[in-house]
Amino acid sequence: MDAVATPSSPAWLDRHHRAADRLRTAWAERKWLRIAGWGVLGLYGLFILVWLFFAAGLPSSEKLLAYQPPLPTSIRGYDGQPVGTFARERRVELAYDEYPPMVVEAFISAEDKTFFTHGGIDYPGLVGAVGDFALKKATGGARARGGSTITQQVAKALLQDSSYNVTRKIREAILAFRLENVLTKQQILELYLNQIFLGRNAYGVQAAARAYFDKDVADLTLPEAAYLAVLPKAPSNYDPVRATEKALARRNYVLREMANNGYITPAQRDAAAATPLGTIRYGSNAKFREVGGYFTEEVRRELLKKYGEDAKAGPNSVYAGGLWVRTSMNPVMQDAAAEALREGLARFDGGRGWRDTGLSVDIAGDWRAALDRAPLGTGFPDWRKAVVLDKGAFSARIGFTDGSSGDLPAGNAVMPKRGGGGSAWSNLREGMVIIVKNVGGSTYAIRSIPEIGGGFIAEEVRTGRVLAMQGGFDNIGASYNRATQALRQPGSTFKPIVYYTAFANGMTPASIIDDAPFCVWQGAGLGNKCFKNFDAGYAGPKTLRWGVEQSRNLMTLRAASQTGMAKVTDTARRLGVGDYPNYLSISLGAGETTVMKLTNAYAILANHGRALTPTLIDYVQDRDGKVIFRTDNRCAVMEGRCNAPDWDGGAMPRPPSRSRQILDPQAAFQMVHVMTGVIERGTATVLRDLNRPLFGKTGTTNGPTNVWFIGGTPDVVAGTYLGYDQPRSMGGAAQGGRIAAPIFKQWAQTAFKDVPPTPFVAPDGIRMVRIDRVTGRRVFGTFPVREDPKSAVIWEAFKPETEPRRTYRPGGGADTQLAADTPQQRARAAAPKARATAAPKPQAPKPQPDDFLAKQGGIY
Repeated sequence: MDAVATPSSPAWLDRHHRAADRLRTAWAERKWLRIAGWGVLGLYGLFILVWLFFAAGLPSSEKLLAYQPPLPTSIRGYDGQPVGTFARERRVELAYDEYPPMVVEAFISAEDKTFFTHGGIDYPGLVGAVGDFALKKATGGARARGGSTITQQVAKALLQDSSYNVTRKIREAILAFRLENVLTKQQILELYLNQIFLGRNAYGVQAAARAYFDKDVADLTLPEAAYLAVLPKAPSNYDPVRATEKALARRNYVLREMANNGYITPAQRDAAAATPLGTIRYGSNAKFREVGGYFTEEVRRELLKKYGEDAKAGPNSVYAGGLWVRTSMNPVMQDAAAEALREGLARFDGGRGWRDTGLSVDIAGDWRAALDRAPLGTGFPDWRKAVVLDKGAFSARIGFTDGSSGDLPAGNAVMPKRGGGGSAWSNLREGMVIIVKNVGGSTYAIRSIPEIGGGFIAEEVRTGRVLAMQGGFDNIGASYNRATQALRQPGSTFKPIVYYTAFANGMTPASIIDDAPFCVWQGAGLGNKCFKNFDAGYAGPKTLRWGVEQSRNLMTLRAASQTGMAKVTDTARRLGVGDYPNYLSISLGAGETTVMKLTNAYAILANHGRALTPTLIDYVQDRDGKVIFRTDNRCAVMEGRCNAPDWDGGAMPRPPSRSRQILDPQAAFQMVHVMTGVIERGTATVLRDLNRPLFGKTGTTNGPTNVWFIGGTPDVVAGTYLGYDQPRSMGGAAQGGRIAAPIFKQWAQTAFKDVPPTPFVAPDGIRMVRIDRVTGRRVFGTFPVREDPKSAVIWEAFKPETEPRRTYRPGGGADTQLAADTPQQRARAAAPKARATAAPKPQAPKPQPDDFLAKQGGIY
């Protein structure tokens, strides 16, 4: 029988078996091969371990895709115009497509000409950098030259590690590979152009274009783009002022590289190289004027509480989140508030001598930078911070932060030094930081920062939105905000709270209160406490209105005593003014509060007793434009009907009210109406010539240590106070009507310049009745003289059924019915008695009451 044939193996398999046999034989017979093999395996394992060790903690691919560079917070006014920024890194983020090709080409030529072809590492450059590093380490030389690609520079920025060692470079290289695997070249370059630091606190090319040329990137010329491209290496080394020649040489190198790479022609290169740098002076590139230092600082404090400070606190942090914040600031009113308060402070402080700032700098060093860092604000735009560089016999040379200088003649520094010790001139010394004002050419005169402090705030009546806030002379170096933080005694500006409470509990503006001595028994240990008026005099029985207009302390005390101090302090609590004990002295403003709280209380009165909460922020948007906070959040509670895409067939949606009723609206209006008399004929007549409906109240505390004025229109209420931070007497002549009210007036002249006058509107039920201003009795047959603020007859506001009634002569009938005591009737009452005994005339039918007016209320 024949044998069965065995199929042959494929040729390739035979070759594989023979190669494997030879390898096994070589591995067994040749020791060096075994050593080399195990060495390669060990190196590979070591590489894996090193990679895992250094890659630990590096951003993941997901984080790289989601990475966003830190952006500053932009602050806007009520109209959307920029008024300030909060930034540690000034940066404007642009998309890659928004960068002109010329700008991209300039940076690639300067930093990484093979960017679009390498995989994250430029190996020839890396070898050269390593060799240079070894040489510098061996010789103890300077820092080695860099070999980083643009991808590595982005990785370095992400690592936030500037250490000079091999470990950082390894981690940087690993992250560069990861970036190249996750992002496109355009995405990496976009990160680089938005992230890189270019000096002058500018991060990113757009911010640098503004900082150096006051242009957007789209408007940069070729030499300007080339100059910006030299800055990533070391911005300070190519400063356009201190290192002009070095900066020009490096810029021209970039132009040559652009020509070598084919991005520009030789002719373009030569023309650009012949162009000066053309940079602007540092700090002169403000895109907008910063407004409202105290206001924006208060906004910053609120944002920090809500969102945190940096990226570690969350994606919407103040200094990294790129927030857009719409505030309620009215820049016109804010500027007017700052100017009015500063001038009021300077006017009060002007005759009290010159004050040393207590600051000095070393003029032997970089005095410009030291002067710039000196924590001192100048307040007025035409006042400047300066340092005394040299003092001669009759003149001193002074220097400014921009490096310029001027002359201060001895005759312009003759103000006596406060507290004695000669004149300002005799106290000047080299290195002293002073405040000066230009008086012509390069000549300056010395000025002094007021010691007196004060606060000012303006609030919108209907919403509580703060329109202006000034917390002192200048917030630079003194961020203490007296508008919100200073607890001061309000004095007579507290009295409207007392009188409102009296109106809410049965009194009327025509009620008679005795302006006479008033004493209170305080117990066996303290005895009697007797109060007095500001002028220490007495006027006898007067109307409550007169007591408010003339700010009579004794009448206020009697009103508080008759109403009950518990009710007065309860009103103060509801208004948010303060939580006070039930002492009578509180009715005269002995308790402490802030100008913001008390101004808000007046705004509530003007708002017919509806609650208000002062707010500075309208809404906040994140960097993508999404609204993440809104103060007026009524739409959120309307179940989608506020922003419905189409009509749903139902009634028009009505947003709910922003506030609740916390006071009697009629009593609140009565109080406001009475305070209009303070302007017309009371303690604030300095405001009368503003020629618009106004209400308000002045205040002066014991000492006097504080002077106040709070008041406004039906739409805007503003308040201000002045006083030393450590309370002490301001001088016997200091009064709210003389010092605080003129500050309000100066502000109002600007704030209300183009605003039409608006009348105060009474709530439902108020009856306007003619009364005799002196006696409070009802008047018939004559009308007030509107042109005369001291008209004998005025309109007064009453609640229903509280207005004065007609009076009857005892025992008389209809024929003896008399109107209230008017000037004309007082004259008739003085006529001979025979007139009263004359034969009676035929009686006319008794008029029937007007039912319509009786039911509707209205004017009587």
